[in-house]
Amino acid sequence: MTLPELWVCHLGVVDYLEALGLQERIRGARQRDEIPDVLLTLQHPPVYTRGRRSGPGELPMGEDWYRMQGIEVIQTDRGGKVTYHGPGQLVGYPIVRVDDVVAYVRTLELALVAALAEEGVQGRARPDEGPDYTGVWVQDRKIASIGVHVSRGVTTHGFAVNVDNDLDAFSSVVACGLPDVQMTSIAAELERSDHDHAHCDSPASGLAPAARAPRLACFRKEIAYRFCEAHGRRQRLVSARRLGIDTTPSICGAPTGAQPIKSKSSPDRQPVPA
Repeated sequence: MTLPELWVCHLGVVDYLEALGLQERIRGARQRDEIPDVLLTLQHPPVYTRGRRSGPGELPMGEDWYRMQGIEVIQTDRGGKVTYHGPGQLVGYPIVRVDDVVAYVRTLELALVAALAEEGVQGRARPDEGPDYTGVWVQDRKIASIGVHVSRGVTTHGFAVNVDNDLDAFSSVVACGLPDVQMTSIAAELERSDHDHAHCDSPASGLAPAARAPRLACFRKEIAYRFCEAHGRRQRLVSARRLGIDTTPSICGAPTGAQPIKSKSSPDRQPVPA
């Protein structure tokens, strides 16, 4: 039996508010069944985002102070609390139909754990410890955050995995609403592993952390594969233009000039790249 398709579109660095607009347009097309489920992968310029459960104490320095540091602060409709996005962090926005949002989040956690395992990082979910512990952890260190919004049965927002981004930005806020949370990344965990096994004869242990850390472009492919596998979908890579996204010029914060997504019945529908 042929599995249903899920379109995967790899973007570059996209301004956060621009990405919100893209999600809304794609969600509308998905709600009208003009397109199948979609996964966008991308990076953001530095930004703190506040979820629906965020409290005032999570930005202790005040929003103006963070903006003076060059980090935008944006309120969103996703679940969860304050988190940080920045270059070197892989962000995924699945725009998919769901029946059970809790089961969807649990499946998403398992997909992220599987992708991290391929990089030699043993992550875990903590489903029995309450909503504040949603995401993926390496022991007690958080490596991936999840925040989801569902409208008329279709999701927006999604997940963020720390690959080789600067973790200092997390220390200036109450990340994820947990005062004592320690954030980590794939690069940091590989460096920790190198330190712990400094006297091992493993060939990998002799490599510099930067050499062992995955390129973000490669890791996003693993994430897409594991996401589709976990949700029983057949992956189809599509171009940004196929989704009505004009990525020229592809600079941070530049408007994409996205055009409306064409429906299945459009006479000038273009072939989907394999």
